[in-house]
Amino acid sequence: MNWSLSFEPLLSWFWIVALMTPVALLVLLSLILRMRGAALRVAALAALGIALVNPVLLDEEREPLQSVVALVVDRSQSQDIGDRMATTDAAVEELRARLARFSQFEVRVVEAASAEAADERTQTRLFRELDSALRDVPPSRVAGAIMVTDGQVHDVPTDAQNLHGPLHVLVTGEEGEFDRRIRFEKAPRFGIVGKPVEMTYRVISTDGQSGTVPVEVRINGKFVVNRQAVIGEPMTMSIVVPNAGKNIVELTIPKAEGELTDSNNRAVAVLDGIRENLRVLLVSGEPHAGERTWRNLLKSDASVDLVHFTILRPPEKQDGTPIHELSLIAFPTRELFVERVNDFDLIIFDRYQHRDVLPILYYDYIAEYVENGGALLIAAGPEYAGNQSIARTPLISALPALPTGSVIEEGFHPRLTKAGKRHPVTRGLEGSDSEPPQWSRWFRLVDIDQPEGHVVMEGADRPLMVLDRKGDGRVGMLLSDQGWLWARGFEGGGPHVSLYRRIAHWLMKEPELEEERLTASGRGMTLDIVRQTMSDDPGRAAVLSPSGKRIDVNLSSVGPGQFTGSLEVDEIGLYQIANGDLTALAHVGPVNAPEFQDTVSTTEVLQPTANATGGGTRRLAKTLTGNVSVPGIVPVREGAVTSGRDWIGLRTTSDSVLKSVSRVPLFAGFFGLAALLLAFGAMWYREGR
Repeated sequence: MNWSLSFEPLLSWFWIVALMTPVALLVLLSLILRMRGAALRVAALAALGIALVNPVLLDEEREPLQSVVALVVDRSQSQDIGDRMATTDAAVEELRARLARFSQFEVRVVEAASAEAADERTQTRLFRELDSALRDVPPSRVAGAIMVTDGQVHDVPTDAQNLHGPLHVLVTGEEGEFDRRIRFEKAPRFGIVGKPVEMTYRVISTDGQSGTVPVEVRINGKFVVNRQAVIGEPMTMSIVVPNAGKNIVELTIPKAEGELTDSNNRAVAVLDGIRENLRVLLVSGEPHAGERTWRNLLKSDASVDLVHFTILRPPEKQDGTPIHELSLIAFPTRELFVERVNDFDLIIFDRYQHRDVLPILYYDYIAEYVENGGALLIAAGPEYAGNQSIARTPLISALPALPTGSVIEEGFHPRLTKAGKRHPVTRGLEGSDSEPPQWSRWFRLVDIDQPEGHVVMEGADRPLMVLDRKGDGRVGMLLSDQGWLWARGFEGGGPHVSLYRRIAHWLMKEPELEEERLTASGRGMTLDIVRQTMSDDPGRAAVLSPSGKRIDVNLSSVGPGQFTGSLEVDEIGLYQIANGDLTALAHVGPVNAPEFQDTVSTTEVLQPTANATGGGTRRLAKTLTGNVSVPGIVPVREGAVTSGRDWIGLRTTSDSVLKSVSRVPLFAGFFGLAALLLAFGAMWYREGR
């Protein structure tokens, strides 16, 4: 029962004061003059005043509120080390059971680092979760907080004043743990393909160990070199950027005896390779309408350095004038095709035919250039079917098809073949989905026999474009010189820019245009896999997680030659993906996340904050039977000590909720009337005597 006194005046306080003041003065005067009956007048005045202010006795029925306890559980990836997670589960279960015995506590369990987003898993943010759990609780009702963690927390507040109630930290892991890790100190984001870049790394040991440790260097999963690193010292290395686009550089150190985990024995840096300007040699056999189309396209590409020569004298014009006297600029054949042929990324013969300009031996040099990794494009015209065709030179070994000697002169729509609909060079060309394709006709085609490689376009039921690989190099053959009709907009034109550019970039080994390609990337905590292939079914992709777990992923078709698959993952790190003979690497989550930089459990990080709130930190010990020993829980009042050697204190609140009120008027009804009559009657009775 909660009794209290309240006043509910019958008149406003102004009128009560106005009425009682003159009466009180008269009574006071009677007391001063010691008049007979003065004491009775005081009693009558008091009775009148009490009646006017109407005192009421209140009996409140209240329900006490519970104090809120936040139990914050660390579920970050570092808790998977050893038996930390098992210890955490056992401790949480025991804490919940003990807290359930106290009716004055409301327990709110929060599991931190269980979010799906990758950026939510890179750091252990327990205080953010604690703030979220107690956001709707007034400070007077906060009993305290209990954290079960390995102690590596990355959002510790600098000021503990905002923490209401004691903070108790129970640390998993063993004391005296040892770990060694490797990290990049300096890693550029970009590099030029084929050029070296400088990188700096460091090997760190938590036990102050010195000496050297072997470091294995891999780029895109391929072994590069073994190095020796001095522990604790910054080490530099130089690597050559192998490919355009994303390159993953891995540094790995072996696991030492007694080391806590090898999850941070690998450092990863993502390096984007940028090509320098591509060098293209364009040799036009004679001036023609399509020559400028090639030249304009290559000149408009800022990434291309173009060297262009045109043979101005046609072969039928024989007037005895020496060739060197006909040239405005001497054609440096030896410099281009012997001394510097390997400097070019692509050589284009545009309606070129064999003549005395190039010695016959130079064609052999060009074929060798292709075999060793070079790129050659034959933009053929009627000359390719004639007696002076370059197919009749030593270049024949690099060509994917030989002419039959026939030239088809009729209108036709270029079409994609079945292979062309899958090949990245021609796949998805604008206007190719309709029949006939929504682009203009061509009117000339050089016939070939038994083409090698992929025939990706056809016209008049004959091969129109062939793409082939020769040794380490690539060869393309466009068997018509009518592409300029698309550039001029004849009958609506066609996608000549996309087509020509894709041909050139495929020949120069642009990774995005590979027929057989496997790529993967991280999107949040999702691993996305993309497979590019010329086959109908690439099969399943095998994924190897950072912890060594193998997962098979189905790949679904999203278009001709394109297959994709996705996998929701729960580990941050480097994933290895394999499909057939192809492999790929993908890093899910931020590279070198703080979560894995310090994995040794500790009480030092949270101890200052816990002590400032009246709590403390302690390691979770195990009993002789193997069970986890959890400190006792003691409810304490505000201002009392909240931590002991083997117990933790949680504050109880005095807050309550009012459920009902019982009113007992003290000066109302017959009792009040009788008291007034008695007081005034006694006063007049005394006066009457």
